[in-house]
Amino acid sequence: MRTFDRQVSKCQSARIVSTRSEWQSLLGNLTETHLLQSWDWGELKTRHGWKVRRLLWERSDKPVAAAQIMERTIRSPGLKAGLMYVPRGPLLDWEDRKLLVRVLRDLTVIAHQSGVQFIKIDPEVPVGYGVPDTEEDHPDQTGADVSRWLSNHGWRKSSEEVQFRNTSLLDLTCSEDKLLASFKPKTRYNIRLAVKRGATVRAGDLTDINLLHSMYAVTSARDGFAIRSADYYRDVWGSFIQAGLAQPLIAEVAGIPVAAAIIFSFGKRSIYNYGMSRNIHRDKMPNHLLQWEAIRWAKTQGCTLYDFWGAPDFFDESDPMWGVWRFKAGFRGTVLRTIGAWDMPINRFGYKIYSMVMPTVLRIMRRRGSYRISPRDS
Repeated sequence: MRTFDRQVSKCQSARIVSTRSEWQSLLGNLTETHLLQSWDWGELKTRHGWKVRRLLWERSDKPVAAAQIMERTIRSPGLKAGLMYVPRGPLLDWEDRKLLVRVLRDLTVIAHQSGVQFIKIDPEVPVGYGVPDTEEDHPDQTGADVSRWLSNHGWRKSSEEVQFRNTSLLDLTCSEDKLLASFKPKTRYNIRLAVKRGATVRAGDLTDINLLHSMYAVTSARDGFAIRSADYYRDVWGSFIQAGLAQPLIAEVAGIPVAAAIIFSFGKRSIYNYGMSRNIHRDKMPNHLLQWEAIRWAKTQGCTLYDFWGAPDFFDESDPMWGVWRFKAGFRGTVLRTIGAWDMPINRFGYKIYSMVMPTVLRIMRRRGSYRISPRDS
């Protein structure tokens, strides 16, 4: 901690936040926040190989920016690389150029002092809304301006996205009736069909974690992605359920669990982080009813946004997410397209080696089933 204190002391305006209560309160005072910048997410990652520090920037004694910084060393044959990562951050008003310069300068200073090869950020800075090349497409100049500034000041567009670059957000501020009416006709039909065919949804709890993991394993085998150990998910799901930040929902047919979702909630946003299903009773459309009940639950939590957690990078059938997207698109959320991940190389030679070697390492890890294809575990 003393080393990090010295690094932060070189920053002109940042200070360390060391308690959960202060951090969560400060995030609540910012215009934008995110689950991956929450104290609990940071604590989770400390149990899985990361060092975590939290910085706050103030102006006239008011919080204006925050960054939960994660640091680790990756070791594998042919590679040893230290890296820093600010998931879905830093949090700030990206149209405030002076604040942008202040925060990114300080993060770069800290990365230099830590001796890492590079620092990665992936804030939710919009480049546009809606599916490209449709009547819904609305470009956002903020993303273009920020991308240009990053490129002009040594940052590089990353070839390695950790989180989904794009997502879909559903506005929850209207009534349930209006929400349901806004869905595509086929989606509304399938929700009603699920009820007609006997599907129900119940709230889960900690006693359901083994059931959830077994369904997740079935989903991974069917859809072709690797997952982590059961202990990892017991930690992720269990800790957030205990903290009141996650809710499992389980769809059943004739009392048999057939599908489930784990919905995370932080600030005014609920996030559809994990979905899973068995291979039986899929004709009963349990996933449509499950998603509708998740949306309804999010409204009861006072959330104003429902995040479907992931949309395609390219909106055509070649994108790996296309099948999942067709399901999500039925709920007619607004697509948010962001600038994605950006890297600041600190050790340029080390960063080059990392960029060359890491794709091969990940391919090997995926084949061995030790690295999950979906970014949501990162």
